[in-house]
Amino acid sequence: MRAAPLSSVAGALLLTALAAVPAGGTPGVSGVPGQAELRGTAVAAARAEAAGVEFGTCSDAQDMPGSLQCGTVKVPLDYARPDGRQISLTVSRVRATRRDPHGGGHRVRRQGALVYNPGGPGADGLYFPLVGLLPEWKRIAAAYDLVGYSPRGVGRSAPLSCQDPARFFKGPAQAPTHPSESYKRERIAQAKAYARGCARRAGDALRHYTSLDNARDLDVLRAALGEDRLTFMGASYGTYFGALYATLFPSHVRRMVFDSAVNPDPAQIWYRNNLDQSAAFESRWADFRAWVARYDRVYGLGGTAEKVQRSYERVRAALARKPAGGKVGPGQLQGAFLQAGYYDDYWPHRAQALSAYLKGDPQPLIDQAGPIAEAAAEAENASAVYTAVECNDAPWPTDFRVWDRDNTRLARVAPFATWDNAWTNLPCAYWPVPRRQPPDVRTGPGELPHVLILAAERDAATPYAGALELHRRLSGSVLVTERDAGTHGIAGGPNACVNGYLDAYLLEGRLPVRHAACAPHPEPKPLPEPDPLPEPQRAATAR
Repeated sequence: MRAAPLSSVAGALLLTALAAVPAGGTPGVSGVPGQAELRGTAVAAARAEAAGVEFGTCSDAQDMPGSLQCGTVKVPLDYARPDGRQISLTVSRVRATRRDPHGGGHRVRRQGALVYNPGGPGADGLYFPLVGLLPEWKRIAAAYDLVGYSPRGVGRSAPLSCQDPARFFKGPAQAPTHPSESYKRERIAQAKAYARGCARRAGDALRHYTSLDNARDLDVLRAALGEDRLTFMGASYGTYFGALYATLFPSHVRRMVFDSAVNPDPAQIWYRNNLDQSAAFESRWADFRAWVARYDRVYGLGGTAEKVQRSYERVRAALARKPAGGKVGPGQLQGAFLQAGYYDDYWPHRAQALSAYLKGDPQPLIDQAGPIAEAAAEAENASAVYTAVECNDAPWPTDFRVWDRDNTRLARVAPFATWDNAWTNLPCAYWPVPRRQPPDVRTGPGELPHVLILAAERDAATPYAGALELHRRLSGSVLVTERDAGTHGIAGGPNACVNGYLDAYLLEGRLPVRHAACAPHPEPKPLPEPDPLPEPQRAATAR
């Protein structure tokens, strides 16, 4: 299940013994794992520093504010061979405004570039610089050039594809919480076909879509921007390869923000992390149902979480018999409500759609859960990159009996997302590329400047234990927790306390002496009436 990027940027392993390449990749001439890639990164960074980035008009400038500029940075496909095939990463920028956001009239000191990654794997950060238009970001936008980019494989950056986008949205789909043996066989066949499609379409390049390559690309981007040291913010999956960067290049770090941290323990990457994620979504699904129950007078879905569950099951059963609008079945319903586990500002929209359906109006549910044909190519690309990176990064169980045992056990107590998550990742069981052993993310005292970790206590996509583990592994890091909240991605969002710590760190280099906590942001309120406007669009859709 893809970990979606932070919400405020919208305005989107039981391990088996596998023959694995060492964490750094192919051994170099010296025989030390990863040395060839380290040398290749240094070569590529020196070239990028000399070339810089020629920023100009973005290709879709007609839809963008005039201050957004775009350019490209060349990186090696294979860092062990820096003189070999090159690919271009698309980069975007809005220059620091230098304007006092409080209207004082004085010029703000520019502090360099702030590079952002929204996660995924497979999410596109190209439009991140536009957050500078939001009030919560204006102080940071005054001091920093805001820089986004499309990671390798994403968007225009050597895009990866595993199947015909026209076939990506399969609807209407079933989504059994306790699948039959025949359904499991069907999904195994689909996973095998998907893995073969990735290999056929990408060829030898498929092995070079990894978290380590994303970390190396980040250092080349730093050099191309003319930054001696990197200021970086990563959300969700962006925290993982950001942590790899901190491990590989600690002397290149100026400041780093890790928002909604992935658990970087090598034993967790990625099979066990996905099991933990499925368990956490069950708790967040319970939070949503309890919220709906408190507003039974508005939605009429039941005055307890259990009664709301029964209303949801009634809709699932009805959609299994007759898909809404011919395209929304139980699978699409589950996907739409999974998004409510990422972002609580979806709660009023989802509850209203469920209520309307049970009252005879399926249109709100069709609008919210139905596939959008225009988004198929982007969604297929994001799915391909997600799959390639996670499958390449680590060993996965190759015997479906392991998956069946673990997910059957988990689905007994956490049925909401467990099997959907398993099907998303199952191509990794049949992946045609040798997997690597994940690196040991870790820095010692004094190796890395102090970094900031932000986490919501009830985040389902990246459970809170991941933030605690990252804090333990990055010496000198400081953790700020949003208590009793579960929105995925909290930087620059509705919590002024969290934003205060973020601003103090990025603008002044100031961190709390030890862990800090913020009260939760207010829960959403029901819509006063069915909302006639489309729901907020995310930088990437949870899958």
